[in-house]
Amino acid sequence: QVQLVQSGGGLVQAGDSLRLSCAASEHTFSTYAMSWFRQAPGKEREFVSFMTWTGGFTDVEDSVKGRFSISRDNAKNTLYLQMYSLKPEDTAVYYCAAMLAWGGHYRDPSDYDYWGQGTQVSVSS
Repeated sequence: QVQLVQSGGGLVQAGDSLRLSCAASEHTFSTYAMSWFRQAPGKEREFVSFMTWTGGFTDVEDSVKGRFSISRDNAKNTLYLQMYSLKPEDTAVYYCAAMLAWGGHYRDPSDYDYWGQGTQVSVSS
């Protein structure tokens, strides 16, 4: 059973930056495709960013493109989401997710096998 433990997040002002972390309990983390999702109150969980286990392919949702950056350190079993120029509409609970075997799809939450506990990001105007 893979455990994903998230850290980071908090309350910031518009224009600020934050970095979220997601630490995996298993050394096999380096073989997982990973993503970040977010869920705002009253809304469905939405895709934010994806990275393959090698880091050779990444994707970022259009609404955060140029502001958010996904990265991973396989030596530390950790995934990161660096967020710049935060906006009030970025306010949500952010989740990391792990996919054991990537079959080409990655934008649907049902594609993922394990989830972090979620961390709140609140951006004030």
